[in-house]
Amino acid sequence: MKTTTRMAALAASGVLAVTGVAACSSSSSGGGSTSGSAKPAAQVNNLTGEHTQVTFDSGFVQALQSLKVTPAPLGSASISKAGVATFPITGGNVTYYKPGTRNPYVVGKIDHNGSGLSLTAGGKTVKLENFVVNPGTSQLMGKVVAGGKTVGNDVYLFFLNGKTLQPLATGPNNTAILQGTKVYLSPAAASTLNKFFGISALSGKTLVGVAKITINT
Repeated sequence: MKTTTRMAALAASGVLAVTGVAACSSSSSGGGSTSGSAKPAAQVNNLTGEHTQVTFDSGFVQALQSLKVTPAPLGSASISKAGVATFPITGGNVTYYKPGTRNPYVVGKIDHNGSGLSLTAGGKTVKLENFVVNPGTSQLMGKVVAGGKTVGNDVYLFFLNGKTLQPLATGPNNTAILQGTKVYLSPAAASTLNKFFGISALSGKTLVGVAKITINT
C-alpha cells in the first residue's frame, strides 16, 4: 500500500476513534450504503504500535481525589506525573470507505491488550483493561474486574467525542498523530463504579480527559 494511502487509512482510523457517532454517520444524508457493497478506499489489515494516550482532565482528577479514589496503571500501561495515561496499541485493523458510499465509512478496531487502568478506594479495586476502540460506534470497550470478579469482557467503558479533533499530524519515526478527542465515561461504566464504590458523583457526562493516538505508518 502506498504511503499516502496508508496515511489516509490511519487518518480515518483516528477520526473514527475520536469523532462522535454523529460525525461517523454524517454520510447518511448522502445516501450511504450499509450493505457492504461499497469498495474500500484504503485498508490497513494489521495495526502495529504505537499507543493511545489520555491526558486526564483536572476536574476528573479532583473528583477522584475528593472521592478518595486512586487511579493506577495496569500491565504495560503507564501514568506520568503530569497525569498522562499511556496504553500501547497491540493490534487491530482499519478499513476506510469514501464518505457517502457507506455508513459508517470507517470500520475496524484498535486493540490495547495487556494494559489498562485500576481504580481503588476503601480497600476495593476495579480494573478496566484490554481496551478496544470500536471505530463504527466511537466507543471504547474493555474488560471489567471488580473486587477480583470479572464483570464482563466487552463492556462499554468510554465514549470518544472528536468535535475538538485537530488535523492529522506526522510525528517522528514515521508515525501519524491524531489528538484532541474528548473521552467521557459511558453511562454503564459510571453506574458500575458508583455502585461498587458506594458513590453517586459519576455519570455519562463525566469528562475523563483528552486523547492522543499515535500509530506507526
